[in-house]
Amino acid sequence: MRNEKTTEDIALGIRRRVFEHSMRNNGGYLSQACSAGEQLAWLYNEALNLGPPILPMIPKPFEGVPSPNNPDYHTGAGYNGPAAPEYDRLFIAPAHYALVAYATLIEVGRMAPEGLEMFNQDGSSVEMIGAEHSPGMEVHNGTLGIGLSTAAGLAFGRKLRGETGNTWVFMSDGEVQEGQTWEAVQACAFHNIEVKAIMDVNDQQCDGAMGTVMEVGDLRTKFTNFGAHCVEVDGHDLNAIRQASQEDHEGKPLIILARTNPFHAMSILEERFPRLHYVRFKSEDERARMNQSIAKDLGVDPVDYAH
Repeated sequence: MRNEKTTEDIALGIRRRVFEHSMRNNGGYLSQACSAGEQLAWLYNEALNLGPPILPMIPKPFEGVPSPNNPDYHTGAGYNGPAAPEYDRLFIAPAHYALVAYATLIEVGRMAPEGLEMFNQDGSSVEMIGAEHSPGMEVHNGTLGIGLSTAAGLAFGRKLRGETGNTWVFMSDGEVQEGQTWEAVQACAFHNIEVKAIMDVNDQQCDGAMGTVMEVGDLRTKFTNFGAHCVEVDGHDLNAIRQASQEDHEGKPLIILARTNPFHAMSILEERFPRLHYVRFKSEDERARMNQSIAKDLGVDPVDYAH
């Protein structure tokens, strides 16, 4: 399933949707749309071999947790199509990127725009922090650092079964502060698990700039030393991402470090750097200024958030 829009147009559409949503709701995950727009657009529009979605275009309300009394339980992965041997699987490791992931699903025709109106509403499956029942989510990754190892386990199982589909992970750089990430890379190298990952390296996290929370050093060297094939690219350069994804990594995990700017295409957000994890407007004046500035950057009219 491929979209008729270009990947560049999808990345712009993602940012426009997240911008509109954030203005109407007095805040949102704007910087994640800035840094990850190209990566998620490329994954869904080019990299992933996915079947048609098998869940309703307008997401159903939360239908309960897995249990013997809930035989119809399903995860949100059905928006990525069926889990067939020939199709790829995607894990969204940083669950706080959910708003950006939902916008991506809409842009590539896998979820209806009405789904975004359910975001963070009581009883909705369109969670603010993506859960396993949320659109596009395969498992719950609310604890940062478990995404790569969870995907590696699935990829290992698929390898043993002889499945041909790839297993991809979208990650954030804050996850390298967790030991489980490095254990996963080691395990993949040892067991020859060829999982593929692209990491949004925007150098900022909930508590501020990465370097002020925990210095992580030379990531490419560290990933290589742990047994991965690691490539570092400009995360806003689609051709560089495309080339990196084609590099040979036989018997090893592929880690693409996508270096990004957390205020790319929304220049006024630099005023808040590095406190950009979640942008809640401090005043109506700031909200109005950001509305005008970001709308101009994205080539759209300011949002009429009063209605």
